[in-house]
Amino acid sequence: MGRWQDMDLEELEEQYSPSRWSRRMDSESVIQAHIDVTTAGTQKARAAAHTLLHVPYGDGEGEKLDIYFPADSSETFPVFVYIHGGYWQCLSKDASGFAAPALLSQGVAVVALGYDIAPRGHMDAMVLQVRRSLAFLVKQYHRIRGIYLCGHSAGAHLAAMVLSTDWTEFGVVPDIRGAVLALRSAGWSVSLLDLASVDHFDIIEKLSEETYVLTQVILNMIARA
Repeated sequence: MGRWQDMDLEELEEQYSPSRWSRRMDSESVIQAHIDVTTAGTQKARAAAHTLLHVPYGDGEGEKLDIYFPADSSETFPVFVYIHGGYWQCLSKDASGFAAPALLSQGVAVVALGYDIAPRGHMDAMVLQVRRSLAFLVKQYHRIRGIYLCGHSAGAHLAAMVLSTDWTEFGVVPDIRGAVLALRSAGWSVSLLDLASVDHFDIIEKLSEETYVLTQVILNMIARA
């Protein structure tokens, strides 16, 4: 492998593609498996939980979110906000609720965010949509006791952009108490967790398992806040 400066666009695209580096299966298969697993997990979560689906937070086609409520939502509750990946051009909130059961059982509400992916959406618009969705949540649901962000792949970029938001123009400041990623430049403390035996895709798919190490990290983060 040569220097990135010497690569053509096709080679750069391949090097930047996470699906290329999975050891479980080939590139196309691992992407399809990810879609299948997260979609099936989301359907299972929707069938078992009290939900509000396709809640509009704006007028755009993709500006909707799904809310999964814990069994006892009469009091205040923390909210885990999941921002899906997909290289900014695929996937949706309809495959983003798979982590809900493991968190709902511990009293944590889950929100799956939708946003306009490319080519309908562009990068600045996506960032703005995610920011607006959080402002909407805070204004509409007063029982929220802290927001905890989780972004996968492209969604991690969007989550990072949320952490750098100047909220004055939104008229509200979401109480973001934690994230599975954090930026030292934004005043957050940072820790790195290196997980073995997972790739770019099943590292997030396993959030459906209550005993999974990353699920436990998230629950502990919420409990400490």
